[in-house]
Amino acid sequence: MTLLQAPSSPTLTFHQYCTSQPKAGLYVAEKSFLQSTLSGSCFLSSQRQVKALNFSYTCSRLSSFTAKAASNGVSGQTAESEVLKALSQIIDPDFGTDIVSCGFVKDLLVDENLGEVSFRLELTTPACPIKDMFEQKANEVVAELPWVKKVNVTMSAQPAKPIYAGQLPAGLQTISNIIAVSSCKGGVGKSTVAVNLAYTLADMGARVGIFDADVYGPSLPTMVSPENRILEMNAEKRTIIPTEYMGVKLVSFGFAGQGRAIMRGPMVSGVINQLLTTTEWGELDYLVIDMPPGTGDIQLTLCQVVPLTAAVIVTTPQKLAFIDVAKGVRMFSKLKVPCVAVVENMCHFDADGKRYYPFGRGSGSQVVQQFGIPHLFDLPIQPALSASGDSGMPEVVADPQGEVSRTFQELGVCVVQQCAKIRQQVSTAVSYDRSFKAIKVKVPDSDEEFYLHPATVRRNDRSAQSVDEWSGEQKLQYSDIPDDIEPEEIRPLGNYAVEITWPDGFNQIAPYDQLQMMERLVEVPQLTPA
Repeated sequence: MTLLQAPSSPTLTFHQYCTSQPKAGLYVAEKSFLQSTLSGSCFLSSQRQVKALNFSYTCSRLSSFTAKAASNGVSGQTAESEVLKALSQIIDPDFGTDIVSCGFVKDLLVDENLGEVSFRLELTTPACPIKDMFEQKANEVVAELPWVKKVNVTMSAQPAKPIYAGQLPAGLQTISNIIAVSSCKGGVGKSTVAVNLAYTLADMGARVGIFDADVYGPSLPTMVSPENRILEMNAEKRTIIPTEYMGVKLVSFGFAGQGRAIMRGPMVSGVINQLLTTTEWGELDYLVIDMPPGTGDIQLTLCQVVPLTAAVIVTTPQKLAFIDVAKGVRMFSKLKVPCVAVVENMCHFDADGKRYYPFGRGSGSQVVQQFGIPHLFDLPIQPALSASGDSGMPEVVADPQGEVSRTFQELGVCVVQQCAKIRQQVSTAVSYDRSFKAIKVKVPDSDEEFYLHPATVRRNDRSAQSVDEWSGEQKLQYSDIPDDIEPEEIRPLGNYAVEITWPDGFNQIAPYDQLQMMERLVEVPQLTPA
C-alpha cells in the first residue's frame, strides 16, 4: 500500500501543489506556496510534525505568482514573523532544532509603532544549563531588527508532569523526571552520588526530591540533616508528607521512626511501593531514587511501578564491581530504561605530586564501551567527600566550588540534557499524521522512520481481547476493523510502547518492537532541488 506516490520529476510546480491541496482552495494554496517558495521549502504541519518537501521554482513562476498574491491582499512579512524568524536562528544544542520549532516561544506581543517586543521562553526544565545563553541570544537577535527599540524576554519552564500514560498514583502525576541511581553492589558510593546529584540539580534551579529505596540499610538519614526527622501522615488523604532539607524533599524508611527493616522480600516491596506512591511529592522536576543493591524483587518492583526516565550507574575500578554493575545495566536494558551516565567512584587520589590508582583502572570505561553508555565521570578518593556523608551535609553544599562539586555539576548538566532528549524522543516517537492518514513511527535511539496504516496497527493487537490467551486463536477478525479507522489519541507508555485509543473505546498497548515488525507503507519521498 502506498502512502504517497513520488512524482516523476523532483520539481514541484505551483499547479502540482494546488492540485495536491484540494481542500485548501486556490487562494490558500497560492498563499501557502508563496510563503514556502520564499524560504525554499514547502512545510506541511500536522500534529506538531513538520515535513519539509524541498523544491525548485522558476523566476517567471514566482513573479507572476507574487503579483497574484498581492492583488488578493496578501501582506508582506509581518512584524511577528520577523521576530520569529530572528529567534529561529537560536538552535537548541540538545534537540538540534531552533527554539521556535521546539515550541519554546510563548506570549509573543509586538508593538511595531513603539518598536517594543515582549515574549516568554518556556524551556523544558528550570535546570536548563544554557538558559542564560538563550535569554542573552534572544535579546540580541531581536534587538538587531531595525524597527525594534525595546526587547523584554522572560524565562520560564514547562510545568512538572510525566510524559507517560497510564494510571499513575496521585503522588507521581506531577513529577517530570524520575532518575534511578544504581550500582547493584553495596559499598561503591551509590548513596553519595544520589544525594550530591540531587542537591546539584536543586542548585541548578530544579525542584527535586530524593527517595531512599533501601529499606534494609537506609543511608539518607545519615547523609542529610532535616529539622523534622520523622515522616508525617495526612490522616484525611492517607498520604505521607515528606520531610525537607535545604529545599529538597526527602523520603526514607529511616525517617519512619523504625530504623532498619527486618522483613521478607514481598513485605519490603510493599513498603517501598507505599512510601513512594502515597507520598505528596508535589510538583518536582526530578525525583532521584537511591536504588538498593541487587537485581531482585525490590529492584524489579521499582522499575515496573515507577515510570523511570533514566538511570545513572555507579561503579568502582575493580573488576568485581564491573561484574555486578553489568547485571544492573542489563536489567535496565530489558526494562527499556536508558542508562545515561556512569560514575566511577574512588578511582584515584593525588599525593606527592603524583596520581595513584589503588583499586586499578578501567571498570568505568569498560561499562561505557561494552554497553554504549555515552558519559563517564570520575570521582577521586577525598576524605572531605566521605566526611560530608557522615556529617549530614552533602559535599556539593559544603564546598560548592571544590573539585568534587565541579564533577557533580558536569554530571547534573549531563542528566538534564539526556532527560530532555529522552522526553522529546518518547513524546514524538509515535504520532498520527492526519494529512497522510498514517501512523508515523520513529523509535527512540533509532534513525529509522516509517509509516503504518492505522487499520494494520489495530488488526495486529495481541491483547487478550484480540487473541485467546490459552489457545492462541485469533479472536479479532480482519473484517472486524474498517480500513478507514483512525486513532483518537496516542500517548507514550514508558520507554517501550504507546497506548492508542480507538473510536470503539479500545485502548491498545503497542510496543515499539511490535510496531517495527508490522507491514509498512511506502515512505514519504524527500524531494530534492532540481
